[in-house]
Amino acid sequence: MTRVAAIDCGTNSIRLLVADADPATGELVELDRRMEIVRLGQGVDRTGRLAPEALERTFAACRRYAAVIEEHGARKIRFVATSASRDAENRDEFVRGVREILGVDPEVISGDQEAEFSFTGATRELADHDHLAKPYLVVDIGGGSTEFVVGDDHVRAARSVDIGCVRMTERHLVRDGVVADPPSAGRIDAIRADIEAALDLAEESVPLAGTATLVGLAGTVTTVAAIAQGLEEYDSEAIHHSRISFDQVQEITSRLLASTHAERAAIGAMHPGRVDVIAAGALILLAVMKRTGAEEVVVSEHDILDGIGWSIA
Repeated sequence: MTRVAAIDCGTNSIRLLVADADPATGELVELDRRMEIVRLGQGVDRTGRLAPEALERTFAACRRYAAVIEEHGARKIRFVATSASRDAENRDEFVRGVREILGVDPEVISGDQEAEFSFTGATRELADHDHLAKPYLVVDIGGGSTEFVVGDDHVRAARSVDIGCVRMTERHLVRDGVVADPPSAGRIDAIRADIEAALDLAEESVPLAGTATLVGLAGTVTTVAAIAQGLEEYDSEAIHHSRISFDQVQEITSRLLASTHAERAAIGAMHPGRVDVIAAGALILLAVMKRTGAEEVVVSEHDILDGIGWSIA
């Protein structure tokens, strides 16, 4: 067994998994899993650059993760960076800072690589669920991008498109630094138009309709699942492999769009860093379910982070 540390740094959050990995089987025994909202992608869609304060929030989280990795004695570290750092002009500054803190370079991976890791992490356990038919359509709704991956035992097709909960919120719901609360019908329609255009792009590479099981990943999906279950606090075990019906997603999305910041913040399972972006994320999930015709989405807590861990093994 080799002790590994996998880090996934996205547009909205940075996450760490420390696990014991068996190189022969790829089995992971989880030792520590944590997440912080750092909003690395703050303003990137508008400016094309990583903001100084966003970089400092991210570096501060990296320092805390370095201490956890040292405490557990992980021998191998892989740091993967996704949408925001792909888009930024000053990503070299980000790379230097991570290298100084963790001793490894962040791998600024392509959308296709991101999709491959997400699919592996999400579906590896699903083979034990005989009632879940293949092929799977894995949808990873991130802060800056959303990945679509179709496959059974292996990836058949994948596409990353530039819609995410942070990107859609900043593009359409923020004016003078303030999030519209609640948003007007016109702003909601603008988000929907962007989502539909992105789904058209995704369908050029990935067959969205006709797949047997829709699997949803990342914070938007898991938060909607927590709301659907009425959880008073976030519970990973209750959320992992739970199912949300189309009607539930539609009702929750309508509720989130009509709510104020204070009302969303009062939801027990809501992470404070998701309060202002969850409505846009729910719109993406709802649009995906409409486009695919899925009656339900299977929620996975295992995603790109687990895929990175298995890649080290």
